[in-house]
Amino acid sequence: MKKFIFTLLSFIIALSTANAQKGINFNRNYAAGGNLLMNIDSSAKNVFYSIGFPNQPRTNLSYLPNVNNVSIQINFRKHINIQHYRYTILVDNKPIAVNKSINMAELKNTNAGGDEEIFRSTTLGTFPIKGKIITTLIYSIEKPLDIDKAVFYGKPIPKAKIKGFSKLTKVKKGYHYSWVKDPKEKTNFTFSEKDLEITLIKDKSDIDYLYQTSIKDKQTNQIIFESNTWNYGGVIDVDHEPLPNINIDKNIFKKSGDYEIIIQPAIKWSNCLDCDISPREIEKYITRHTLSITLDEESYSKKELLIYTLIVAFAIGLVFLVILYFTKKRNKTKLAEKEQQKNTAKLQLNSIRSQLNPHFLFNALSGIQNLMNKNEIDNANKYLSKFARLTRNVLGDKELISLSQEKTLLDDYLQMEQLRFGFKYEINLSENLGLDNIEIPSMLLQPFVENAVKHGISQKATDGKIMITFVKQVNDLVLTVTDNGNGFDTKNKHSGLGLQLSNSRIKLLNSIYKENRFTLAIQSTTKGTIISLTLTDWL
Repeated sequence: MKKFIFTLLSFIIALSTANAQKGINFNRNYAAGGNLLMNIDSSAKNVFYSIGFPNQPRTNLSYLPNVNNVSIQINFRKHINIQHYRYTILVDNKPIAVNKSINMAELKNTNAGGDEEIFRSTTLGTFPIKGKIITTLIYSIEKPLDIDKAVFYGKPIPKAKIKGFSKLTKVKKGYHYSWVKDPKEKTNFTFSEKDLEITLIKDKSDIDYLYQTSIKDKQTNQIIFESNTWNYGGVIDVDHEPLPNINIDKNIFKKSGDYEIIIQPAIKWSNCLDCDISPREIEKYITRHTLSITLDEESYSKKELLIYTLIVAFAIGLVFLVILYFTKKRNKTKLAEKEQQKNTAKLQLNSIRSQLNPHFLFNALSGIQNLMNKNEIDNANKYLSKFARLTRNVLGDKELISLSQEKTLLDDYLQMEQLRFGFKYEINLSENLGLDNIEIPSMLLQPFVENAVKHGISQKATDGKIMITFVKQVNDLVLTVTDNGNGFDTKNKHSGLGLQLSNSRIKLLNSIYKENRFTLAIQSTTKGTIISLTLTDWL
């Protein structure tokens, strides 16, 4: 056999449309050695070139999803006996050229390798590649089994589908297979001592060797298994065609837990010309499936497992009972404390209400008597009615009353006090307040109003003025009492019994309504006094 048969064989593959071309050089070593030069047009994107496979040593694949045509050119060194070489071209596994020899008349000299060496080259033709697979086989008649294969994949690579799993178990009379067909997102397997392996079955595709499989431990995020070799024996589909499968030894699973099977094309996504592909786009090519593995490790005897189970159950039960006991005891204590606080609060609120100035009753009666002496019977009857209603409200034991009732009570009280002092007053309300639907502690404002009358405007007669407002501020209710009296020193704790009782009542209410907050603010000058009471998150 002559020496030149062992010289280099090279390909130049040009991918083109009507646009200007740009080139990329990369090496691909065949059995006889050689180089591959690929030129592509400027509009082509995502060209994945020179993909090799460990289990296909003489095969080279280029993934060309955005290329329209491919031109194939063969280049020989000058001293090679070109007449010994043959080529076959297949489109979608259908031959369009079979065992054809090189047309010697079309050979031209070229420096296709980009260096000073001159090659003899010829073009085999230009073929549409969009949506197709073109395979070129090159070989020498002196070594017909040494075939160099170049695959041009011009259609989208399908996402692999897992058709099923089978588990191999050793039994007395041989082996037993248990099947899981068309699995969902997660498959559960329990391995006993007699189980040997599981087999993963994939659907058949145009080029099965393009897919590689790995298994990742989801707890440690470590790859525990990798394979790019598919078997074709033992598993067939409904058309009696063999399906690609991989055998996975159960010993790769060191502990129980979740493991992820990953099947993806063996493409180096970074080995790309004019690459414009995102991780999200790459994920569309990848198949993921979860295996939930339970290992039946006979580390303990059944007696030991029973004892340990009873100890753990007893400990958990004891802890639960202790927690339950102290929780109930704490809740009972809290309920008793709350009930006691509530009862104490009621007594204290009743005590405060009972200290409402009793002199206003005598003064009101005196005012009514004066009206009757003046023969103003209608006015006397009118104020007598208000006096009766006010007396019922004062002597009542309701803990909460509506804003409407509070307004009526204040109206009755102020109108009776007008008989003695002749002042003016206003009660203003926010438009968005529902007086009948909002409740507040009874007699909440009366002590402040009484303080404004007696210590504020009692000496001003008709020049005196009191203004009361009910305002909604988001979820807060703000109540204010304003007078134009002479004011007082707010630092003097003995400035009035009414204020002392009011402060005590505010503290008491804060201890009862812990989810809310009663805030009292007093501003007093020689021109008047403003008392503001805010009920936080009351509305």
